Order: sequence, then C-alpha cells, then structure tokens
Amino acid sequence: MTTRVISNRVDNYTLFFDGCSKSNPGPAGIGAVLYKNGQEIRTTSNFIGLQTNDVAEYMAFIKGLDIATKLKIKTLHVKGDSLLVINQMKGDWAVKHDNMIHFYEEAKHLVKAFESITYEHVKRNENSRADKLANESIVKSWGSRLEDFQEDFQVDL
Repeated sequence: MTTRVISNRVDNYTLFFDGCSKSNPGPAGIGAVLYKNGQEIRTTSNFIGLQTNDVAEYMAFIKGLDIATKLKIKTLHVKGDSLLVINQMKGDWAVKHDNMIHFYEEAKHLVKAFESITYEHVKRNENSRADKLANESIVKSWGSRLEDFQEDFQVDL
C-alpha cells in the first residue's frame, strides 16, 4: 500500500515596495522585495531618472507586480508606505492628477493577473528593505552629485 501525502499548505506571498525622489522632483529610485512565507525570494532596485516621489512610488509598485506576475503568483499581499498608491489601489482615493492616470491604469491592468490581492499601508520603518533598495539605486547612479541636493534630504544606507 502506498501512502500519498497531500499538503494543504498555501504559500503566502508579500510584496513590499518603495519609491523615493530626492528634491521632489529629483533623482529618483525604486525598490521592491517579494517574500514567500516570510523569506525574501526576489528584489529589484532601479534608478529611474528625475521624477517625483509619487511617480517613483507607482513605478516601484508596478515593477513589484510585474515580478510577481512573471512568477505566476496568484495571491499577493502588498505592503507599502505610500498612502497615495495604497489608497488609490484600494479604491478609497480617486486619481486626481492627469500625470498619474497612466501609472494607475498600468497597475490596475497587472492586478488582473491575481486571483486575490490585498493592500496594507505600513510605516516607513516597516518598509526598510524596499526603502534601502530605492535609496541605493540613487546613490549608485548619482554618487557625489547628490551633494547638489543635500539640503533637501539625507540618505540613510
């Protein structure tokens, strides 16, 4: 007699995202981290040029969603410190600025690939890994030129 074990375990996937812009608009970067059952499985970090903070936040979120869809993840919990992105994606806030509609629509399109997606706003200190990745991308691209923006921000790495 052969015994077959069937697991009822459901994998939990969590996406943390963060975008930042130094001097808003200014040098901007994105970071996203994907976790499976609490273990980091993918990261992304990119310099995105001179952008606003809101654009950087959406671009980080979209990049994270893109990674999750390519991995064929169907259930995702999203955490970010951007009230704008989280509340717009939940439908609690309207998209009021014309320059943000494209990003919102792109995110909504990507979300269709998931069977279930939830959103949670977290404080910045709870989003430190994604925040660090976003800041590192700016430092790697701009280096000493960041001194031009020094009065407006402080990079903590």
